[in-house]
Amino acid sequence: MAVYTDVSDEALRAFLNEYELGELVSYKGIAEGVENSNFFLQTGTGTYILTLYEKRVSEEDLPFFINLMGHLARAGLACPLPVRNRAGTALGRLCGRPAAIVTFLKGVSLSHPSAEHCRALGAALAGLHAAGRDFPMVRENNLSVAAWRPLFAHAEGQADTVAPGLAARTRADLDLLEAVWPQGLPSGVIHADLFTDNVFFIGDAVSGLIDFYFACTDAFAYDLAISLNAWCFDADGTFHRDKAGAMIAGYDAVRKLEPDEIAALPVLARGAAMRFMLTRLVDWLNVPPGALVQPKDPLEYDRRLSFHRTATDARDYGWEG
Repeated sequence: MAVYTDVSDEALRAFLNEYELGELVSYKGIAEGVENSNFFLQTGTGTYILTLYEKRVSEEDLPFFINLMGHLARAGLACPLPVRNRAGTALGRLCGRPAAIVTFLKGVSLSHPSAEHCRALGAALAGLHAAGRDFPMVRENNLSVAAWRPLFAHAEGQADTVAPGLAARTRADLDLLEAVWPQGLPSGVIHADLFTDNVFFIGDAVSGLIDFYFACTDAFAYDLAISLNAWCFDADGTFHRDKAGAMIAGYDAVRKLEPDEIAALPVLARGAAMRFMLTRLVDWLNVPPGALVQPKDPLEYDRRLSFHRTATDARDYGWEG
């Protein structure tokens, strides 16, 4: 979440005239994240999230995201439900951008989740994978291994200005990951971006999963590896084996991991760290002038990669099966 496009009061009121949401009460930009322009929206009928789609979100992918959220919500997953306008569509245009309104979910995101929160997250992630199994649409993961070297090309020349030796480390990791990336793992709809700020809790229970705008069709275990990176490390690179073990156990209790998924976990975790290091690196070096945005530190994931280079077995990530 971020704000790249300013929305005037007049433009928003005209947009809302297409909906049955009552009068505009207030709206406020959300500064967290880096992908789209997002606003808290209060109307006469309640609280919503308004999103203007920017940057890496392709307009042709929006029906996949919108239909997926509707499918998952109908399947009982706690996720935002897209709001349809009077014409029956959940997609419109605002300030020259594709835009949508979704329902607001109650709960809080956690900066420092416990092992039990991680266990609950693992179970929720497995529930997402189960709920999406009969979703008929397919979207290729355009930020998987084949995209990483072209993405790095946009930052390679300046990488060592961010950290000495970063370019060489990245090239070596890419060589290895491209050579050994797992194929044929159990696959389906994955979230692909389930960071702590995309999960809400009420107490120790997951109350909502949000931000499905990287969702795609890929290996379920890769989604788990993304979450291990996002939830089980400190910013300084310290790995919390208890959190990781709890997350994997929570996932496995809902959807049994297959032996090839368990064996692939170290490579998948290393690849997940590479994917986010690269997108953060490109964003770090290319913040649009004047944007209300807080670019995330790519070196957090460079430090995670230092751990992943030493891991050889799923037990290094707390697996006890």
